[in-house]
Amino acid sequence: MKLLLDENVPRPMADIVRILLVRHEVLHVNDLPGWSGTKDIPLYPKAQAAGFEAIITNDSKQMKRSPEVVAIAKSGLHRIEYRQNNKHGGLVGLGTSIATVCAGLPHAMDELAEAAGQRLVYLTGVDPTRGKRLQVTNPTLDPPRYWPGAPEEDVADNRPAPSVVRQRSAEESANTPTA
Repeated sequence: MKLLLDENVPRPMADIVRILLVRHEVLHVNDLPGWSGTKDIPLYPKAQAAGFEAIITNDSKQMKRSPEVVAIAKSGLHRIEYRQNNKHGGLVGLGTSIATVCAGLPHAMDELAEAAGQRLVYLTGVDPTRGKRLQVTNPTLDPPRYWPGAPEEDVADNRPAPSVVRQRSAEESANTPTA
């Protein structure tokens, strides 16, 4: 499949998509002479005429503007959207966008390969918040099984021993991040 990345998609994303989709032709608008700066309404028919089958964008407003929706529909191109997480800027925002595309795009391409007709695809996001992306354990307070000094498993009936429970000090509680 021939896939075009819209101008609002960061250029590094094009390299990542090329790695993910080695059997597909992936181009960024800025890779094509004279295409940079093309507005959305003329972009869709131009891409269709150039043999593209899908466009990936992070422009969520396209589907809220009537002339753009009509241009997308008339082009017959598949439209793939992912959310650029502006709430979490910098590396976190770019990282969550890359994760979203990496996690969803290969599946989307499989769906589109079997689709009879145009499809609109929305790649859902990866939650970038600390509480959803990682878990930190203090092994002194909550030792994992087999941790040195942790209660050992009761070998006789193969049940784990009761957990070690200790009150957190005020200082530990104040320094522990919450979700």
